[in-house]
Amino acid sequence: MAKTITNWIRGHEFEAVHEGNKIKMDGSTENGHGPKALLLSGLAGCSGIDVVDILTKMKVEFSDFSIDAEADQTDDHPKVFKDIHIIYNIRTATENEEKVRKAIDLSLEKYCGVAAMLKKNSRIYYTVNIIE
Repeated sequence: MAKTITNWIRGHEFEAVHEGNKIKMDGSTENGHGPKALLLSGLAGCSGIDVVDILTKMKVEFSDFSIDAEADQTDDHPKVFKDIHIIYNIRTATENEEKVRKAIDLSLEKYCGVAAMLKKNSRIYYTVNIIE
């Protein structure tokens, strides 16, 4: 079971606690992340963990791995994500690009539960930037 406890601080500020770890949220983003940004970060982290595990099993050497996630939202309330674009930036040899893409596809199609949930409402697509 996944469980968090979220406590109101003031205004639009909240603090979420999960297994002793804390994250600050702020609807105005002055004193914490916005809730939708946390959702995108959760997607990036979920997929990133998968990609690291899969590439490690494939014995692909890599470093300097970062993930940018951005989303277009609907105009009407509730403003939900329409399209989510994930950009995977990874330092590895160019001959590893096919393996990197396979790892990402496995993550987004099979392993990442956050992607599975978001795909019910949003299109998720990605770009890979191989850095040598």
